[in-house]
Amino acid sequence: MKFSYAMLPDHPLAESLDSIRLADELGFHACYAADETWHKDLWLLFAVAAGRTHRIRLGPSVSPVTLREPTLIAQALATLDELSGGRAEGVLSSGNFGLLAQYGIDWARTRPLSRVKEALHVVRTLLDEGSISHDGEFFSYNGLFTFARPVQSRVPLKLGAMRGPKSFEAAGELSDGCHHALSYTREAYDYAVRHIRAGAERAGRDWRTLDIGAWVVVATGPDSATAKEAARSMVGIYASSMPAEQLRRNGVDPGELAPIIEAIAAGDLARGVELTTPELADRLSIAGTPDECREKIQREIAPSGVNHVICAITDRTLVRAFTGRDLPEVAGVNTQLRLIHDRIMPAFT
Repeated sequence: MKFSYAMLPDHPLAESLDSIRLADELGFHACYAADETWHKDLWLLFAVAAGRTHRIRLGPSVSPVTLREPTLIAQALATLDELSGGRAEGVLSSGNFGLLAQYGIDWARTRPLSRVKEALHVVRTLLDEGSISHDGEFFSYNGLFTFARPVQSRVPLKLGAMRGPKSFEAAGELSDGCHHALSYTREAYDYAVRHIRAGAERAGRDWRTLDIGAWVVVATGPDSATAKEAARSMVGIYASSMPAEQLRRNGVDPGELAPIIEAIAAGDLARGVELTTPELADRLSIAGTPDECREKIQREIAPSGVNHVICAITDRTLVRAFTGRDLPEVAGVNTQLRLIHDRIMPAFT
């Protein structure tokens, strides 16, 4: 089981760079970041991080092909791959539906899966060949070329998926893996892996060679209640992007979340946190002491065939940035990285 660090690039950049460097030293597989306008630019951040690290892989999880043109994703990945000496990889998706709405884009009208599949072909082709001619439904090019060339013979490209089943199957059939965000139950991961496997087998591929990642909200520390309170502050914000089908696979009635989403959409984050019960937060996060977090991963995630845990660490800075709440006792990112390394990762080696 690989472990990676997923960041929302909202900390002071010097702190983010220090955390990436520490994750590199501790042996985390990768550092990923969300490629979204809401946050600081991951490509610039990772360009600097590439020169300060040695082993850790770097890239977006996810990059939205509805907002970022896929040839530009390929150009950026190839450039990052050269800067890092062959450590870049990317995860593509249609994009965060809440962010798309702020751009005036109705995601349901974008044919998201068809767009992502075509974008994957575009990025793969330009990375592998350096040029592309393509007349597709969403993207068209006539002899487009780039001098941005990767160091790796094949930069890994994966798909981000939440609803399924077709998106999971597409990831298994067409890409190098799938990062499934915001699920916390054996039912949800059995469902995802079953369809990833079906897609892989349809293409004559061994599904066990794919990167099957669980992108999960993590808050850990020596005090269980403090860590769980940090997670509770963020769960509603994350869960607002979860499709109803996914919520049900995680044991949550979508109606239970509706008042929370309504409060968050109205900008009343404090009310959203207030409405998020500790029980709901516990269902939709991996939070508590390292022993509690390890046990939940062992019980709910690892048995399904997931081979990669992607820890979206929640700390005091992130909670304060998103909600205005100050939780001074919550462990910082670097402390949590060390706890994950020392107390959780050894159980999965």
